[in-house]
Amino acid sequence: MTTDTETYTEEPTLTIDELAARAGTTVRTVRFYSTKGLLPPPVIGARRVGHYGQEHLSRLALIEELQHQGMTLAAIERYLGQLPPDLSAHDLAIHRAVVASWAPDTVETLDRAELERRAGRALSEEDIERLVAMDVVGLDGTSYRVDSGLLRLGVRLLDVPVSQEAILASRNVLIEHSRAAAHELSQVFRGEVSQRAAQDVKSLSAHMQPLVVQALLTAFQRSLREELRAWLKEPEESAKAPESEEG
Repeated sequence: MTTDTETYTEEPTLTIDELAARAGTTVRTVRFYSTKGLLPPPVIGARRVGHYGQEHLSRLALIEELQHQGMTLAAIERYLGQLPPDLSAHDLAIHRAVVASWAPDTVETLDRAELERRAGRALSEEDIERLVAMDVVGLDGTSYRVDSGLLRLGVRLLDVPVSQEAILASRNVLIEHSRAAAHELSQVFRGEVSQRAAQDVKSLSAHMQPLVVQALLTAFQRSLREELRAWLKEPEESAKAPESEEG
């Protein structure tokens, strides 16, 4: 089982065929994107074989999400060209989450073969059960109702070495607090739009949503880093603390 940290720090090990299979695309598409400069070049190993890593997978996922948003290839090229060149796979995954967050809900009914193709891997019965528990997949007879926007995230969580109970508890915490944040933010903006026409309100919402999501993600990342630093620092401070003197 691969941890999240290992996933983002491992050396490139995928061949172009393996990369295409993991990304749910074709080798021809990967090569086309490479010639367009949308993907960084692979690491050339023994026998002149190119090796790809998590950054390439994350970029392919971001490109796919931008296509779902209706962007043309030229627009995607401009979009990716504006990103910092040193973005890690982790940063790209977060960036894709932001892009997906203002897409309309996309629930599709798929058969098992198509579900596994979209997931980029074979799924065991236990995997399906976990995806159902996370509300990423729903059973519909012999088919599956799939939230396309959450599928890749759900599939990644299958490899995170924590219990299903912990994942569900984390999901509940995030839902509870995100709803509270959404309610309070709506109160802040309500006064700004109370006298405007319905179309103006929808337009303002469409412009504000990605900005608010990006702000929430940034604030959450910073808060989480601070929590982790404090968490990791506690054992060090305990080890350094002098023993109390008797008497």
